[in-house]
Amino acid sequence: METSDLSVKEPIPKLPQDLEAILKKRMGLGTSFDIGVRQLKILKKDIHLYYVNGLTDPLLTTEVIQELVEINDDERQSSKIYEIIQNRLIHQSVNPVKTIDELVDQVLSGLIAVVIEGEEKALVVDVRSYPGREPEEPDTEKVVRGSRDGYVENIIVNTALTRRRIRDERLRFETLKVGERSKTDVVIGYIDDIVNEDLVKTIKKELEAIQIDGITMAEKTIEEYLLKQGYNPYPLVRYTERADVAANHLLEGHVLIFVDTSPSVIITPITFFHHLQHAEEYREAPSVGTLIRWIRFLGVAVSLFLLPLWYLFTLDPSLLPEKLDFIGPNKQADVPLIIQLFLADIGIDFLRIAAIHTPTPLSTAMGLIAAVLIGEIAVKVGLFVPEVILFVSVAAIGNFSTPSYELSVANKIVRMLLLFAVAFFKLPGFVIATTIFILYLVKTRVLDVPYLWPFMPFNPQAFMQIFLRHAVPSIQRRPSIVQPRNLYRQPKKS
Repeated sequence: METSDLSVKEPIPKLPQDLEAILKKRMGLGTSFDIGVRQLKILKKDIHLYYVNGLTDPLLTTEVIQELVEINDDERQSSKIYEIIQNRLIHQSVNPVKTIDELVDQVLSGLIAVVIEGEEKALVVDVRSYPGREPEEPDTEKVVRGSRDGYVENIIVNTALTRRRIRDERLRFETLKVGERSKTDVVIGYIDDIVNEDLVKTIKKELEAIQIDGITMAEKTIEEYLLKQGYNPYPLVRYTERADVAANHLLEGHVLIFVDTSPSVIITPITFFHHLQHAEEYREAPSVGTLIRWIRFLGVAVSLFLLPLWYLFTLDPSLLPEKLDFIGPNKQADVPLIIQLFLADIGIDFLRIAAIHTPTPLSTAMGLIAAVLIGEIAVKVGLFVPEVILFVSVAAIGNFSTPSYELSVANKIVRMLLLFAVAFFKLPGFVIATTIFILYLVKTRVLDVPYLWPFMPFNPQAFMQIFLRHAVPSIQRRPSIVQPRNLYRQPKKS
């Protein structure tokens, strides 16, 4: 990688005027309206304050300036002006920087840089106040009972929400910057005496090796660099916007990755079955949680296999028991059945995409148009047989019941491939395609973790915890798949 002029580590010049000239070239000072400088005279020395409007708190900035101005009233001329200013800055985070690169990075991150005449170090004061919303319940992970605070686009708020739930001195949040130009803050979260040290080292190594201008797409870009997913449609990390879900995974030995500007936190390593869990199961009694989990498993199976199986039975009715021959189709249409299935399935995606782009007050009207006009008229004119609409709708509901949006889309792709296999090869095609699909998932590994664990390789104890929602007091061990250093969740009973 070539080193540009911008990456040369220049020391901070002793004259603030020289630094100002450099920053006019480096940061666009005087050109960009949001890059500001406040020039003061303190004890007959030039003091310059550099900041970015919109990223700093105006009240805190005013306090810093007031503290500096009051030095003229309280102090006599002294050669120790650096120490005097450092002591007068009573804010909680005041740190020295020695190079122009450090100063520029800190200012563009929302801190104030205080440059003192005659000194080769500047002081940076953390007065950040990023624009953003207040924590609220995530739309994609709602629960009937439970906390209503969720992660937001501010990384400081997100780590605070997590620490509020785990007040352990061994909870660690390590920060680094990713992106040559964006310099996005990325934080790795883990519990020091639980997590596998090699896992943390691997993640840090991969993140530090990222070479890109910027990660404006935040967590998704990090995922693609971290796991090198390629065209594998299945999600290799779990996203969550709930602080309680993230905290629970920390206690299991997972690693969290926070990316500034994103409300979604990456949980890694994970398996296929992590995408089938939902906080709602743990807000109900174990029996109720188990029922909810089974219904969710059924929904995922329906989203994958209902349409290929129904189409297979229509092609070869001899496979279907006589008592189930009513499932149809009872009418014939001019359009081939496989084309109907694909048109209806893609039509569901049309509606989903349209709902995303439609203003909320109009979305209800759009749904009525789709259901009443398009669906009913399409059946009446013979474009679809009624059974196609029914089974495609049930499969779509199975997709929506999948907790992970990424998993539901991946399952939809597999469902279409299974339909193609059935259309060309009938029963052998369905069996072979399903086998290839399962083998593909078995072969997949996430940071050296088998994707279908504990189903393959089979772990009876862990499998039962997935199949049944156990009461929390009965779960003594952390999942062995993350290789935690502290295996027991609770003190081991003698």
